[in-house]
Amino acid sequence: MTLTHGIAIGWLSPSLRLLGGENSPLGEPLTVSQASWVGSLVGLGSLTGNIIFGLLLDRLGRKLCMYFLAIPNMTYWILIYCAQDVTYLYAGRFLAGMSGGGCYVVLPIFIAEIADNAVRGALSSIHMMYVSMGMMIGFAMASYLSYYLMPCIIIALPVVFLLAIIGLAETPQYLLKHGRDDEAEKSFYFYKSLTPPSPADKEASKHDAAKIEFDTFRRQVLSGGITESITWRDFVNPPTLKIFGLILVLIICNQLSGSFAIFNYTSYIFAELGNSMDPNACTIIVGASQVVGLLCAVLLVDRLGRRILLLTSMLGMGLGELTIALVKSFASAEFLEQNGWLPLVLMCFVGCIASVGVIALIFIIIIEMLPAKIRSIGTSLSMATFSAFIFVALKIYPTMIADHGLAATMYMSGGMCLFGFIVLGLFLPETKGKLMTH
Repeated sequence: MTLTHGIAIGWLSPSLRLLGGENSPLGEPLTVSQASWVGSLVGLGSLTGNIIFGLLLDRLGRKLCMYFLAIPNMTYWILIYCAQDVTYLYAGRFLAGMSGGGCYVVLPIFIAEIADNAVRGALSSIHMMYVSMGMMIGFAMASYLSYYLMPCIIIALPVVFLLAIIGLAETPQYLLKHGRDDEAEKSFYFYKSLTPPSPADKEASKHDAAKIEFDTFRRQVLSGGITESITWRDFVNPPTLKIFGLILVLIICNQLSGSFAIFNYTSYIFAELGNSMDPNACTIIVGASQVVGLLCAVLLVDRLGRRILLLTSMLGMGLGELTIALVKSFASAEFLEQNGWLPLVLMCFVGCIASVGVIALIFIIIIEMLPAKIRSIGTSLSMATFSAFIFVALKIYPTMIADHGLAATMYMSGGMCLFGFIVLGLFLPETKGKLMTH
């Protein structure tokens, strides 16, 4: 589903050029205002998906929510194919955002609850790697395939997802929360690849290694208070308020650094920098650099930890954006023409270094910091805030570039990175190896 969501995001940039041209499939070309709404409604849809799936997560379970993730995405591709006017695109982009918002709540929690501590960071980073791969694939397909052919191909992916998750078990934490201990034990053995003790000899089974491991896990989970009713005091206490404060700083710096918006408007940035190379090819190369960065995150996050990768990424991204701002402010047109490769190299650097930490690690850090008792609701609130800032970023970045120039926009983005580097460097704890039962 994350790959499919990435493809839906990547579809936007090349398709806007077609939809805004004289040969628009809608008949009438999109206006600038309509195009900005088509882009930013993903953020509002994501906000809605965060809230809806956050409320359903502890009621219906992780697995059933995963089934529901596919429905809005499939509807999106149907609306793109059948679009007669811009309202179809508005509805479709909102539904695509809803599916993606659900993915950002359901899948990270599902992965965190079934993964071993030693590989939890890598598996969570793969989640974002598939989003970036999807964005690159979506951009390439929308650039070179027919407008009507692409939805016919991509709609098969959510169907494959639905079939692939049939054999998965519900997470043991959810089952224990709802008092379904026998099912939780079977789920625990399934995800840990352990052989269940023989039911024939009940005395021997008490001393079975797998049974002992499950009993230890069960005690840890229940000691976290997940079966108790959640009250406002679980949120309004100094340790939890500090966690939510750090999450807010992390989200603001993630989005206002341009980690999402910049790569949605890559073609515009290349045009502003006077890039002479094919903008479609350049955007695909930048997407490939993001995938390389995310692959590095997958390989390093459980070795070096979350904190060092995030801070390195934030500092490097800030310096890269400040360099782009300086080039735009002081480089002459002749210099840019003679060094046509420079904008591509700078954007690839920013894309790669941002993906190592700022893009890859936000979800796993949020989930690992939140206490087990309020993890579902806390993740939902955090992702809702995240989606709200996605909407704001997608809405203001093209306007800022048009009204104030690329240099001012990049100075702001780089400044936010440096602000995040200082604040998170001082206060963000390392969450590598933290038990998800606490």
